[in-house]
Amino acid sequence: MASILTSLPRTVVTGFLLAFILFILYATQQYDNGIFWRFLFRWLHVLSGIMWVGLLWYLNFVQIPNMGKIPDDQKPAITKVIVPALLFWFRWAAMATLATGLILAALNGYLADALMLGRSSGALGHAMIGIGMWLGILLWVNVWFVIWPAQKKVLGIVPADDAAKAAAARRTLLVSRANTALTVPMLFAMVSAQNLFGAS
Repeated sequence: MASILTSLPRTVVTGFLLAFILFILYATQQYDNGIFWRFLFRWLHVLSGIMWVGLLWYLNFVQIPNMGKIPDDQKPAITKVIVPALLFWFRWAAMATLATGLILAALNGYLADALMLGRSSGALGHAMIGIGMWLGILLWVNVWFVIWPAQKKVLGIVPADDAAKAAAARRTLLVSRANTALTVPMLFAMVSAQNLFGAS
């Protein structure tokens, strides 16, 4: 067991193998109307969303508040090693969450109506999931087009003078905090759409 858990790739593969075993246990069921595909993309959406929001909350609840407590000579370990890896997974988890969410909405048949906030159907559930979708899209835009370009300056991936790096760090902080605040109503809208208003 230790040989599995001391390796992240083996740990992740083990998790997926266990999920596959669960799938095999239930594979004898007859699924109609694309239920399996809706389930699969909902599971992938939740899985990637946990990675995305988890890393966002880690940044805002753990790393950023404690950076000032780290001695200056140790900060390069964070900014040169941990942060680039974190931002890689953060960006691509955001991309996977957005992609699987849009595919899920399309498979459920409400993509266009939800993006129009339920105006064509009048379904409150579609309006609520649409609010969640638009908030998720805004968060994704912030990650890819505000946070990541600014972080490339802060981390020295692209050339920037000290003033530009300080401005980029401030912009990253504020947009990251905005994203943290917006995850709460986004998740409320998405979960309420399914559980209070019956949107699948």
